[in-house]
Amino acid sequence: MCGRFSFSTSKNKVQEQFGAIEVEDNLQLSFNVAPTQRSYVITDESPHQLQQLHWGLVPHWSKDKKNAGRLINARMETIATKPSFRMPFKRKRCLAVADSFYEWKRGAGNKTPYRILRTNRELLVMAGIWDTWTDGAEQYHSFSIVTTPPNVEMASVHDRMPVIFYDASQYQEWFEETNTEKLQQMLITPPNGILEMYSVSTQINSVRNNGPHLHNKISPPLSLFD
Repeated sequence: MCGRFSFSTSKNKVQEQFGAIEVEDNLQLSFNVAPTQRSYVITDESPHQLQQLHWGLVPHWSKDKKNAGRLINARMETIATKPSFRMPFKRKRCLAVADSFYEWKRGAGNKTPYRILRTNRELLVMAGIWDTWTDGAEQYHSFSIVTTPPNVEMASVHDRMPVIFYDASQYQEWFEETNTEKLQQMLITPPNGILEMYSVSTQINSVRNNGPHLHNKISPPLSLFD
């Protein structure tokens, strides 16, 4: 799964990677994005705009949004059939943008958090789906991140990871493709070697903690065979 991530970047960095895209001057940075919080995505409806949606999909047909934050991930194996996900998968897809995400490795009586990021320091572009829940005048825009079985790097920490798009052609295809079988074929485990990771402070465990210190390395990078 993907349960926390960070968005710490600049307007210039976003535009370098995505080209002619509308980005606000003062991006709201977060080193500890948690479920229900707003973070930056690019949607198929507004592919030339970086905007904020709530993390944790609330389907448009929900009676209320009391379960906001529960559906933070959509498994690639069931995304086309699960009631909460199948309509957004067909019609409302997005790219969740981050500089890194966090995962916890279980040990003897503890869990060690790791920060995972691109080896080339490009932004992480994660496949996502989104939806809009309405209640009268209120509109609640939310998204989920699609997950897949892990690659070699991630397998040493967890049995799931986000679907990561690493080429600009994938962004366009994710937005424009209408054949669900072809879309399903895009939801594959990322290649080995595009990620690196290192352990960070357990301060990341609390949503109250936020700041660049959460990115500090506290040990050497994790060995693939650790």
